[in-house]
Amino acid sequence: MADADPELIRRTRSIEVDLTSPASEEAATTWWEELTGAGGEGMVVKPTAGLLRGGKSLAQPGIKVRGREYLRIIYGPDYTEPENLSRLRDRDIGHKRSMALREYALGVEAVERLVAGEPTWRVHQAVFGVLAMESEPIDPRL
Repeated sequence: MADADPELIRRTRSIEVDLTSPASEEAATTWWEELTGAGGEGMVVKPTAGLLRGGKSLAQPGIKVRGREYLRIIYGPDYTEPENLSRLRDRDIGHKRSMALREYALGVEAVERLVAGEPTWRVHQAVFGVLAMESEPIDPRL
């Protein structure tokens, strides 16, 4: 779509990382540091294969990796102090992870219904499910 109308649609920058290659990981780290150093919020890390199974359940479909300055806005200027980092690392994020997996599943369901040619109201059922989940109270700082 970006090729069809670059004025309207901007291509998302991306980098593919080979996790068996330290050089590839280093290149991705440098890319992220340059992105966030220039004022970017961060990046979303996703498995190339899409939906994957982990040990007991589905793997997280994507994880936001924020930059230091963005995190400073969210957690405060002293978030990098050891006692604050320790507290942040010990948070229970199970509920947020569960919500992300359910939202992802509803999104996949919406796309499958659309591709199958189901009526618009059936597609909207899944989409509205995602929107309803976003109204659930959850700590936005997680």
